[in-house]
Amino acid sequence: MTFLRTEHPSLCRVMDTSGRILQYLQDRPALPLTFAVGSLYAAYYLCVVVKRPQIACGDKRLQKLIERHCPVAREYYWPTWWCFQAHVMTLLRALVQSWPHVDYRGELLPLPDGGQVKLDWADNDNSPIPSSSRPTVILLPGLTGASDENYVLHMVQETLELGYRCVVFNNRGQGGADLLTPRTYCATNTEDLECVVSHINKTFPNAKIMGVGVSLGAVILFQYLANKGKEAGLCAGMCISVTWNLPISADSLERPLSYLFYNKYLARNLVKKLKSTGHMFKNDVDVDHALKSRTIREFDERFTSKQFGYESCEDYYKDASLHHKIHLLHVPVLTLNAADDTFSPLDAIPVEKAKQNDNIAMVITAHGGHIGFLEGSIPRDRNYMFRWFSQYVDAVFKHGFKDD
Repeated sequence: MTFLRTEHPSLCRVMDTSGRILQYLQDRPALPLTFAVGSLYAAYYLCVVVKRPQIACGDKRLQKLIERHCPVAREYYWPTWWCFQAHVMTLLRALVQSWPHVDYRGELLPLPDGGQVKLDWADNDNSPIPSSSRPTVILLPGLTGASDENYVLHMVQETLELGYRCVVFNNRGQGGADLLTPRTYCATNTEDLECVVSHINKTFPNAKIMGVGVSLGAVILFQYLANKGKEAGLCAGMCISVTWNLPISADSLERPLSYLFYNKYLARNLVKKLKSTGHMFKNDVDVDHALKSRTIREFDERFTSKQFGYESCEDYYKDASLHHKIHLLHVPVLTLNAADDTFSPLDAIPVEKAKQNDNIAMVITAHGGHIGFLEGSIPRDRNYMFRWFSQYVDAVFKHGFKDD
């Protein structure tokens, strides 16, 4: 057996350098601990946090479109290294993400029952594509969101940079539009979206149209596509941070941290909105009781379910859940969820059904929170969610779905 001789010049230099480093650390007791903690954090981030997304898709046409024209599908998702925890990412996104400037053209669309919704248009008149054939993206914001949300503004900006037109569908009473009738919106009611889609198709009959929903907007879009089937009037859909099973999501949101960070805040916003319009619902709902709601479930039990004809919140949530409606899709849909999303826990995402049905592709990241998906050391602008959005939208409008 031959032993290495320490007289070798290169080895001597290495040993000498190592000795100096060890001596340096020994002279500074705090450094070894800092170095060890930093190394462990880096190892955990690289080995556990950074991963490629899981993609569940049994539709060959949709799978080919993603493989060929969405390079983000092959990339590792590198969440912002200092805030990849789900709650931190979800909350931080709303605070640190920038607010792009968008010039909207507002339109109040009258509805058959006397109500109205506000459409905020970003026409993109500088686009080289003629207005009559310019593809259009309909954006549906979340529960209490509207066209001025920063994640909406970013998606509008992405759409304009691609050369397309964008319109934000603000639910009744949102986006600065007055509530004219005693009716708001919910996860199962798709009549207003049907009117919006019909209106846009009549206005631009030669333009392709696709819908993109976020959170509650994603649920409404999915419901609409499942209900309308081949008559949806859209060429594709994308659902971001969609809630698949509402009873499971409600339970998750009522856990202590989730209640403190999200549930309480969202319930307060719903109650605040009802205070200004409550007089319109006095004949149908116990408004005073609804105004005492401290959770989303309580608000839905006392107000939403009653307004839309459900006997209980349980019945409403059962009807609003999507996990058993995948087979009803006739329009290709891409969904994006994070496995750590409190609003839609991993065990509620119907991955196996996506593998067994056409017209759906599920993208699931290990981290990302709810509408989070931050990346980069300073996560103010473009992030992982927006890259999926822009690449999928561009792929749908430019290439469509082909069998070859």
